Amino acid sequence: MRIVIAGGHGQIALRLERLLSARGYEVAGIIRDPAQGDDLREAGAEPVLCDLESASVEHVAGILQGADVAVFAAGAGPGSGVERKDTVDRAAAVLFSDAAEWARVRRFLMVSSMGADAWHDGDEVFDAYLRAKGEADDHVRTRLGLEWTVLRPGALVDDAGRGLVRLEVRTGRGSVPRDDVAAVLAELIETPATAGLTLELVSGSTPVEVAVKDVAGN
Repeated sequence: MRIVIAGGHGQIALRLERLLSARGYEVAGIIRDPAQGDDLREAGAEPVLCDLESASVEHVAGILQGADVAVFAAGAGPGSGVERKDTVDRAAAVLFSDAAEWARVRRFLMVSSMGADAWHDGDEVFDAYLRAKGEADDHVRTRLGLEWTVLRPGALVDDAGRGLVRLEVRTGRGSVPRDDVAAVLAELIETPATAGLTLELVSGSTPVEVAVKDVAGN
């Protein structure tokens, strides 16, 4: 199985790349800074240079050609302004999902955010972020050629993962280690029966594998 991850140098993406390569999958991570390539190789992933803020759908579809799964884990990141929330968190996600559909990549995972809502009110940068993520999620869910799953983690923390989560359509507010987000994504990739679901994720008491199986097909 070949898996292509947008935002390949992100904190969740690097964790996911390590997990997937350890399972024997062929993993590629899209980055725009060549200096990040060694970190991806160390994680077991092939670095692919591409700037999703300026690339064409055709170019990204070429990168995705032959992939079995596409994962959007890119983000403008803390400290970025309203403009990049739009160009990365919304527009790049739209581009990546359109390219995946063009390249006939069936399985598509979107790393979103709890509270994402295209109609979210407010004038702060974080409000713009939630609107951008909500618009991107809405777009992905219209792509009839994709077997999509949208994952909306709560507040991300760097604590060591416990492998115990709560994964439901609605979980309520909470935090979750990035380790556990990556572990859930790896299980979602291997569980196509979760296609068509938008799921919230926080720390909980259910082992990751069990939590994913419990929501599969619902």
